[in-house]
Amino acid sequence: MTDVHDALERADQETFTREPPKGLKARINFLVKQLKTTKAVASEIGVSQRSVERYRTGERKHPPKEITDRIDAAVRARWQPQVRKRRQKQAATATGITVETRARFGYTAPIGTTDDGRMRRLTVHLPPEYARRLFDAREQGASDQQMRDIVAEGLQEIYFKDGGRRADNLEVEFTDIDYFDVSF
Repeated sequence: MTDVHDALERADQETFTREPPKGLKARINFLVKQLKTTKAVASEIGVSQRSVERYRTGERKHPPKEITDRIDAAVRARWQPQVRKRRQKQAATATGITVETRARFGYTAPIGTTDDGRMRRLTVHLPPEYARRLFDAREQGASDQQMRDIVAEGLQEIYFKDGGRRADNLEVEFTDIDYFDVSF
């Protein structure tokens, strides 16, 4: 995945109202319930079907860390989908999202002003329309660059242009992301 996709996924997981299953058997049983077969679970986490059956019965209790991480990621990706949808809908229609980032921002600006990009740390609340556009883009399988463009446009309008009160013909470029986080 990528910066923006990962940040949206982390924000989704912060909305959980209950913790996902902790034990290996509970996690495997949850995945089997979601994916319907042990073969599908095996394919999802990259092990043999027999290994999934052993995890499920408790015959094998300690998979390698890499497999444990994949199981955890698969469970978290499917945990509480209704809660996630409700929070996303709220962000897309009413509350918006908060973007925190440290990245290089470059500009296309009028002659006589500096357009050299520089690292900035920003925490900006974007209105619901940008949240909706980001969620829609993620749902449609947009590339990270397309999602960065949506965020850059939001930062340009809200932070740099101050909602249309200054810097009319400023174009913001969002590159060299050091970190990127989203909350909603």
